[in-house]
Amino acid sequence: MSRSQLVAEHLPLLRRYARALTGSQASGDAYVAAMLEAMLGDPSVLDESHGPRAGLFRLFTQIWNSVSVNDDSEVATLPMPPERRLSNITPLPRQAFLLLSLEGFSEEEVAFILGTDVAETRRLADAAGREMAAEIATDVLIIEDETFIAMDLESLVKNLGHNVVGVARTHADAVALAKNKRPGLILADIQLADGSSGLDAVNELLRTFEVPVVFITAYPERFLTGERPEPAFLISKPFQPAMVSAVASQALFFQRNSRNRAPKAPAA
Repeated sequence: MSRSQLVAEHLPLLRRYARALTGSQASGDAYVAAMLEAMLGDPSVLDESHGPRAGLFRLFTQIWNSVSVNDDSEVATLPMPPERRLSNITPLPRQAFLLLSLEGFSEEEVAFILGTDVAETRRLADAAGREMAAEIATDVLIIEDETFIAMDLESLVKNLGHNVVGVARTHADAVALAKNKRPGLILADIQLADGSSGLDAVNELLRTFEVPVVFITAYPERFLTGERPEPAFLISKPFQPAMVSAVASQALFFQRNSRNRAPKAPAA
């Protein structure tokens, strides 16, 4: 496949990313055009060491980050709720969030695109999660039978500004808690302590109300082969806290009907 064909194949995805990043299709396309001009002027500027798609996004990022007009003014004009939430994330964390969540790049690829390392990518994703949570704080139900993992998730969720309504260790506990509390987000394991299924519990709950779900499991194959809700998000154990933060924020970001809580007043 020629370079022009490779560019044509990935151009729609790059335009989507540019729109989300800059706030308008016209502005996004202007940056894409500048990237194409740079590549035509000097083909060697396209670093394909991580593949042509990542190379295009890296070149686009270099151009976007080098221009001083890439502020929040245009993003804030977008009418849809997800874009309004996105406008409150500062530029670098916004890029990391979109590359991981919207475009599906790995942490290593995002580090390559942004010219950072994996540790910095995780820090940026964590920052995006925190900034996003300030806008979309909600009540969270954790379905997890391993005590220490549940404690880690509970701490992570609270640090993001969310409220934990309960931790369920079994299918029955999950259903009972969710029906009483109606969470705005569920973090769920698939294999639970009593042999029951967190996936079955979530499917049962989704028959009565809508809620975004993130599955965190050591058995991803069971998610892929079982009856699963759509859309749903999957993280494999062992997990990185920054990844949970980014994916949980992604789930809420694209859930227009998520149940927001008013921010708590600071303690006197």
